[in-house]
Amino acid sequence: MTLIQMANLFTKIFGDGGDIRAFFAPGRVNMIGEHIDYNGGHVFPCALTVGNYAIARKRNDRKLRFYSHNYRKGGIMESSLDDLVFKKKDGWINYPKGVIWAFKQHGMEINCGLDVFVWGNIPGSGLSSSAAMEVVIGTMLKDFFDFKVSPIDIALLGQESENKFNGMNCGIMDQFASAMGKVDQAILLDCASLKYDYVPLVLSNCKIIVTNSNKPHSLTSSHYNDRRRECETALKDLQTVCKINNLCELTPEQFEQYKDVIKDDICRLRAKHAVYEEQRTKDAVAALKLNDIDTFGRLLNESGDSLRYDYDATCYEIDTLVDAARRQKGVYGSRETGGGWGGNTVSIVQDQFVEAFKENVGKEYRSKTGLTAAFATLEVGDGGRRII
Repeated sequence: MTLIQMANLFTKIFGDGGDIRAFFAPGRVNMIGEHIDYNGGHVFPCALTVGNYAIARKRNDRKLRFYSHNYRKGGIMESSLDDLVFKKKDGWINYPKGVIWAFKQHGMEINCGLDVFVWGNIPGSGLSSSAAMEVVIGTMLKDFFDFKVSPIDIALLGQESENKFNGMNCGIMDQFASAMGKVDQAILLDCASLKYDYVPLVLSNCKIIVTNSNKPHSLTSSHYNDRRRECETALKDLQTVCKINNLCELTPEQFEQYKDVIKDDICRLRAKHAVYEEQRTKDAVAALKLNDIDTFGRLLNESGDSLRYDYDATCYEIDTLVDAARRQKGVYGSRETGGGWGGNTVSIVQDQFVEAFKENVGKEYRSKTGLTAAFATLEVGDGGRRII
């Protein structure tokens, strides 16, 4: 859908007049560094060229009116600046409501309501449409009300809204990537300190293929919060013998030395993933800088295996896609990406084998699951911004 089409739909739904503005925030893919953002580790995401758009204008009252072209059967959904509480019946508008709530919690007064039209073109689940929604709404609020907040502030406010308003105990990675993305650059982000570096993500003679499993997942109803609790339990046990604030402060060697202090076998496996994934992420970025695609791909595979066997964060559909991908000629590596238990895989494929990869993986996946996978070549884009 073009911006003109979105603007025309806005006026058709909400009426003419007023200062109408347009905003965009992207989804993200994490190349490596999964489930360690909330364990104080390094992650390596990039922003996409697809995401969530918002067309909006101020109102003369305190009403909040939202319309999603993706969920248009629900029509206009209303709330109020005086009723910023989570309500299950409100569905998707709890995300923009949560961001408005977070801004107000930090003393940023929103003195009038808004009409907001949103449309997203993120395919399937697992590419963080929720973070894109939070960042586009935060970018909109900054622009309309002249709040003195940086893109990193917007990311943190989005995370706070998801943690405290919507009950999803996520780390900072998704919102940070959506707010801070740059064209053709991935972000090596230290989630403990928020220090970051941009690293070119342009692979010679290869394509990064994102495969959508079309297996729906809902992280708030999945095992995501359970995994976070298991990691926190492991950390508490380790803190009896180590002076650490986060699991990812340990090297693999230190983990092997102290791992038996973790009482629960399952929690020990979760901690193992976090510690080793931190080292894999650092090694993968170093390999990428040297254009060592063989090593980069191998580390992606090791990450995927750890997600499958140590973190138990995959599912049959994802495992089927990954196994099929790794059997294809010209594939350096393939793994699940995102929150887990569905969503997407990311694969590094030599240019001349991309079409065969899509055909063969798609055929095998359909025969084993009955689902149709969708393939997209990764395009790396900029972060959240006003576009009109």
